Amino acid sequence: MLEPHFTVFDVVTDLRREVAALDFPLEIDGADDARTQQSRLVAQLDDHLLPRLKELSAPAVVVIAGSTGAGKSTLLNSLLREEISEASVIRPTTREPVVVFNPADSEIVADTPLVRTVRSVTSTNVPRGIALLDAPDLDSVLDANRETAARLLEGADLWLFVTTAARYGDALPWKALEGATHRGATVAMVLNRAPQASLKTVRGDLLNRLREHHMDNAPLFVVPDAGPHEGLLPATEVAAIERWLRTLGGADRARTVILRTLRGALTALPPWIEELSEHVENQFVAGQRLHEVAEAALPPVAKEVRQAIESGKLAQGAVESQWSQLLRPARLDRAISRSGTARGSARRGRAREAQLAELVEAVRRAATATLTAAVDDADAALREALGAVDGGESLLAQVDDATTATSREGAARAAVDFWIASAADRVAAIDPAASKQNAAALRAFGRGGLTAVLLASAVGLAPAEELIGRLLGNAGRDLSPEVTSELADSAATLVEREILPTRRALAAPALADDAAVGLRVRLAELAQLT
Repeated sequence: MLEPHFTVFDVVTDLRREVAALDFPLEIDGADDARTQQSRLVAQLDDHLLPRLKELSAPAVVVIAGSTGAGKSTLLNSLLREEISEASVIRPTTREPVVVFNPADSEIVADTPLVRTVRSVTSTNVPRGIALLDAPDLDSVLDANRETAARLLEGADLWLFVTTAARYGDALPWKALEGATHRGATVAMVLNRAPQASLKTVRGDLLNRLREHHMDNAPLFVVPDAGPHEGLLPATEVAAIERWLRTLGGADRARTVILRTLRGALTALPPWIEELSEHVENQFVAGQRLHEVAEAALPPVAKEVRQAIESGKLAQGAVESQWSQLLRPARLDRAISRSGTARGSARRGRAREAQLAELVEAVRRAATATLTAAVDDADAALREALGAVDGGESLLAQVDDATTATSREGAARAAVDFWIASAADRVAAIDPAASKQNAAALRAFGRGGLTAVLLASAVGLAPAEELIGRLLGNAGRDLSPEVTSELADSAATLVEREILPTRRALAAPALADDAAVGLRVRLAELAQLT
């Protein structure tokens, strides 16, 4: 039993808001169906349920539906005894839907969604309390016509389904009729252009089909084949249909049809909402799986780059070559005196510092290349992992491309610059007054020169490791692995940051564990009201 309609109206209004707000961002199995169902349900609520609940006194909508060539427009014109809807042998005929209602109902009908979306005509031959709607063909060759027909039918209170002896067995109309009865719409069948010779057989078969589809109570009207003709059918041929329509006319009788349809439509909502909720849950489950896969993809890359840095691979090649070129000009082989302290004046130290700047640049290039390669590898690993999971490709398409080759190289360069600056700060913290060894090292190399040796040592250059230890003693030997660890940490951080756009995409409300809670609440409210 329905509660007062304003209460149901509030619940359905909230339901409409929840359904319209649904999002299915991951292209997983069933996502297209979910979006189609969402669109259909919003249309059903907008075109039928909400207007009906808001204004129960509006006329009952009788849609004249059927397959191509069934004679819908001719039937409508004949019922109204005037040419309202274009009828022709050229298909598809019904390009523009037309709704016809009594002029006395104009004020009530004026603000309904139906009148705003189709051509409207008034006729005194339409009983008060109903509106006749000539819809496009269900099986039209035009996509737009089929979509319009489906939408109008879902908003109907009553179907007057027109078929012929040649078309009544088509599967598509019966599928549509099942949907109508499931939503509680009243259905009547018109067998049009019925040939006298086979009428008994066709009518019997059609009645059996109605019973098979649980439509035993659906009225069946027969319009005999009038042969080739133009214009209206004889009034006697459509009189039974006209009388039946007039029994629906009047405010009270039309209201009965409307309430019956409303009950059916409301009863049909829970399974629809349940199915949408399942689609929402499927998005959450897919998002969780993608999150797991993404999180597992990057640790191996971070581990690999950390091992490469800590093993000294960065020193191979350019850094070793630069050291060899600077060995004699910077007198690195004569930097330590026999007493074990650094050898050189402050002037010599400034010269060494300038020469060793080239070593810093060699280390900078090697470190930047390594970190850039690591983040590229991270991006490739993430894409490969996500691409192998249902919904991964669509997720990758949504991810903001903040990790282009240019931005990755820029991030790697910034990280290396910060690392070098941090090493320079460590050298700047060396107190020359703490020991003669410190003072001699700073004088002979300058702080920039010591930073260069420390950086070369940190990337694994053995001669540099030995020299920094001899220059600064145990303090130097302790500094080198600390600086190495800082670079490894920076590389690992860059790798881990590659997942951030994916995490942000997966944190979308549509993929949350409670994304379907709104639908569930509306479902519970509907259960209390129906």
